[in-house]
Amino acid sequence: MACSNIHNNGSKSSSNDLKPLIIGSDNYVPYSYLDSDGNFTGIDVEIAREACRRMGYTPVFKQIVWDNKDIYLKEGAVDCLWGCFTMTGREDKYNWAGPYMYSRQVIVVRKDREINSFADLKGKRIAVQSTSKPEHIILSGEDDRIQGVSAVYSMSTMSELYASLRKGYIDAAAGHEVAIKRFVDTNPQQFIILDEILYKSELGVAFKKGRSDDVPDMLNDILKQMM
Repeated sequence: MACSNIHNNGSKSSSNDLKPLIIGSDNYVPYSYLDSDGNFTGIDVEIAREACRRMGYTPVFKQIVWDNKDIYLKEGAVDCLWGCFTMTGREDKYNWAGPYMYSRQVIVVRKDREINSFADLKGKRIAVQSTSKPEHIILSGEDDRIQGVSAVYSMSTMSELYASLRKGYIDAAAGHEVAIKRFVDTNPQQFIILDEILYKSELGVAFKKGRSDDVPDMLNDILKQMM
């Protein structure tokens, strides 16, 4: 992977001497994404800007290929991963700041596929984002409510999931509830979110394990203050 393929955009600040905090995320509406002018925006972006202001840092946002997030951290292309990232189950893999927010993972289905519960996913095709919690849960078979799906497609971005669902290539897709609701609102006659909750997530900011400075602890304290 060539780290030069990332899109970056620092926040505007008159204090050019502030230390940068390079933040990596993918395009995940409404948490972190590019607006029509190519500027970073979203829930996590606004939280990051305020947290950095309080810390005395300048946030520099980089849009990355989420599948390769650990490579960016290892090579130092980003300081942290901040974009609706689930801490739960990954506590020992990164040096975390958070949780600063909570989320639920849900499953959206096409209304024309007669899927009313997780049990109805048997024999159906479902898509998940690569390296996500839904991918792990469904591929591992650890959730007894979801058994016997005919295919699980792991895709790089949520946009690919949504496009596949619109075209009918898949029957269902999984993701964070707020993001999925935004998608369903584009065509509520065609899609519905199942009532069952797939997973409850604690969201955090991931730094490389063994980072030598105190930035993760500083950010953790700031996020607590902001909450």
